[in-house]
Amino acid sequence: MSAEGSTKAVIAALSANMGIAVSKFVAFAFTGSASMLAEGVHSVADSGNQVLLLIGGKQARKKADAEHPFGYGRERFVYAFIVSVVLFSLGGLFALYEGWHKVTHPEKVESWYWAVGVLVFAMAMEGLSFRTAVRESNHLREGSSWLGFIRRATNPELPVVLLEDSGALLGLCFALFGVGMAVITDNGRWDGVGTLAIGVLLVCIAILLAVEMKSLLVGEGAGRHDVSAIRKAAVDGHTVTDVIHLRTMYLGPEELLVAMKIAVQHDDTAEEVAKAIDAAEARIRSAVPEARLIYLEPDVRRPGPLPAPTTG
Repeated sequence: MSAEGSTKAVIAALSANMGIAVSKFVAFAFTGSASMLAEGVHSVADSGNQVLLLIGGKQARKKADAEHPFGYGRERFVYAFIVSVVLFSLGGLFALYEGWHKVTHPEKVESWYWAVGVLVFAMAMEGLSFRTAVRESNHLREGSSWLGFIRRATNPELPVVLLEDSGALLGLCFALFGVGMAVITDNGRWDGVGTLAIGVLLVCIAILLAVEMKSLLVGEGAGRHDVSAIRKAAVDGHTVTDVIHLRTMYLGPEELLVAMKIAVQHDDTAEEVAKAIDAAEARIRSAVPEARLIYLEPDVRRPGPLPAPTTG
């Protein structure tokens, strides 16, 4: 569900952005509007970003090998991080440069009805893409807030598309405002102001994406709810009496590594411990399906202070 939903959202966004980019450049050719040029570059950057996300998804499906024994799942995180860099440089910095140029060297917006028509068309297309991303995200959000979903999601494609589409819709409003004020006041500086607002918006979104993807690349652990479920599932009260310490790390969006030291009875036989470990692994996978790789080390609880509790 997660991978299929992500791909569907990315393809919907790519289709919308390619059509919108063409229409914006046509409008720029007729109007000379800096806002339309910035929005055109924004759509091109978004289209390239969606291609990068699709490439990352394909690369992540490669099988594990001797060089990468844990697989290539993190390829999706890498490509999502590249998306944030592209959005910052190609989208945000270009818009800031173009906006500053138009503020300091204002030009009259010609054939404004072209710009307005394209912006309304783009809003409709982006709205459809955004609706697809929201629908697919709702399958995974599980009642959390949208900000919480973006902060905690291990699936990089959906947060990227959500932020890009919401940023695109807001950027279109800025462009419409800039073009409208430039026409009403006959002052081309307003067009530059709208473009500057688009640039600031894109830079902020790119920084937020970069921070979140960096966390996943460095090695993000499971959330508190999953950690609690893993701890509870590991203990059977008979052979496995406690969890001494636990470490988790996402190897990919749907692949969680679990490393745990468990306390067993000091007089259990090796066969009993082996069966208990197999049963614990089965319970953990049932409780948290993302726990694909599980390594359990049996030990005996010794007198002394308990180790500090872990959260991931």
